[in-house]
Amino acid sequence: MSAMNASLHQLPVKMLGDLISPRALERILQDAAAERGTTPERMDVRTLESILKREVFKRLQLSVPATLAKRRVSEVLEELSQVTQERLPANDAALDELEEQARRFALYFDWPETQRLRGLLGVARQEQEGGQDTAALVQEGQDLIAQMDRRLQEGLVVQAQDLAELRAVFTRVQGLGGREVRRLDTLIGQIDEAQTQSTLLPGEVDRARTLTYNLRKQLESSVVEGLGSGARSAEGAQAQARVLELEREHARQALDTAEREFAPLLLVRPDLREQLVALRGGGEQQPLTAQVVEGWCETLRAVLAEVLSEQRAALAALESDLSGHPAGAGVRVSLDAARHLLDGGTLASDELRALSTARGALQASPDGAALSGEAGLHAGRELLEIERTARDLPGAAAAELAPLLSEAQAALSNGQALDLDPLWAVLERHMGVAAQEREGFDARADGIVAEYDAVRGLAGETTQRLGRLADTLRAQRRLGPMSAAARARYAQTLTDAETLLAEAQAEYRAAQEVTATFGDDALSGLLGVFELDAAELPAEVWTFQGCMLLSGPYDKSTVPLTNLMTVAEDMGVTEVTMHSARHRWEAQQDAEGLWRVTRTQR
Repeated sequence: MSAMNASLHQLPVKMLGDLISPRALERILQDAAAERGTTPERMDVRTLESILKREVFKRLQLSVPATLAKRRVSEVLEELSQVTQERLPANDAALDELEEQARRFALYFDWPETQRLRGLLGVARQEQEGGQDTAALVQEGQDLIAQMDRRLQEGLVVQAQDLAELRAVFTRVQGLGGREVRRLDTLIGQIDEAQTQSTLLPGEVDRARTLTYNLRKQLESSVVEGLGSGARSAEGAQAQARVLELEREHARQALDTAEREFAPLLLVRPDLREQLVALRGGGEQQPLTAQVVEGWCETLRAVLAEVLSEQRAALAALESDLSGHPAGAGVRVSLDAARHLLDGGTLASDELRALSTARGALQASPDGAALSGEAGLHAGRELLEIERTARDLPGAAAAELAPLLSEAQAALSNGQALDLDPLWAVLERHMGVAAQEREGFDARADGIVAEYDAVRGLAGETTQRLGRLADTLRAQRRLGPMSAAARARYAQTLTDAETLLAEAQAEYRAAQEVTATFGDDALSGLLGVFELDAAELPAEVWTFQGCMLLSGPYDKSTVPLTNLMTVAEDMGVTEVTMHSARHRWEAQQDAEGLWRVTRTQR
């Protein structure tokens, strides 16, 4: 049996795991292979293709529409035809390759997957030196790499969106000058370089956000200071309202950052999760501020220190209890992973739960007659996989499975063997619903991007923001199976983009209506508005109403001009004069809010 054939059946399990549970899919493959007189490990490519087209396709249609099932099976068949052209490496070479892939994620040492992979590689090398088969460990390592790659890709999509927003803000505040502006420019450059290299820099993004918040507040303050006494009251109130909105936005971002930073703690402490929900929905009675968020973070840090201490004590007890029994590879991997996580200040909740299950199985059946420690550990990790998958699904999957998981966990702790098929069946039903929801999301994203292409020529802040969201939607559209956080961001991006698209389309129609009224005397009419003679016609003229380009050439200068007019309006400025090496620029705003920008040769 070749290594290639032995791993072929894992491909559909990986690629279809978001539509049907891996356990159910493996059983389908086993039964179908048995009917053909073989096993999943020994079947050839043609046999697997036949099973995919028949049994697997038929089973998928029970949970998702036939069109979706057909498309996903076709993707597996296409991938199968590609991978079978290359021989998969043998175990030793595969382990070397796994170590090479793991280096991509060395920076993310606080990820649980990273530490488990670290422990797994150490145990795999020990098993290899002892002449043991490492195929199962290599397979788990490849699964961990896939999980980390998904997490990385989702993070890069978020970072790209953050980078685009930071650049947009920078164009508005760079005129302020000073050390903070230069620091922001440097951070944006660092984040841009990291994005190019597919590397996450969350710390730099957070620092850049803080700088943009401070600079935007400074800009709004300069607006108030630059107002005359007559306009100070109304314009000052508007500027103050914008400052308050900036503060609320900054507080929301700080809360989002805290949620990501303390996510493992929030999973094991429902009371803290309830506090998070309360903070998000505080309303006018309990407004969310940066000070409130920082105070809550201090509480979280104190609780985290307590839980870390408790988990270190729990790990020591588990090591002591398990030391009297032969430790299989799975137990050793979990012990190493838990130790690395806790040493790094990260909770090891999942590893400790799995180890606790193994200990319960051993204590209930010391001779392994009912359930061995290694089997108990495997079953415990399968329960964790069900729980994690349920958390990533929309709807009530996690709530529906919670009592079933509790019962299964209690049974395992008593050393009882379990049939987890009913839990996987519940999970599968929700996976089918999630797959259809994702299809709907992708269709909406495609529609928004197509509609944006029709209005992208319209200058203005609305179109620029829509363009940034369209870029984000394209990236989100390319993601594979999503975590709960990524799915929520996808939904929010769609909602925001649809709102902006409606605004952009309204502006586009208004611009068309305005330009449709222009006749042969349109230019002289516009000049009359500004009381200029035709003899004073400049080389180039742009007219803007708000963020809409009413007339003039649309070239590389148009978007910067729109940004300039927006900043000028924010500052209460109605006239702007600029000089470049070859041109003189003049901009004036009339009483109706219409901007006229001229560019003449110097």
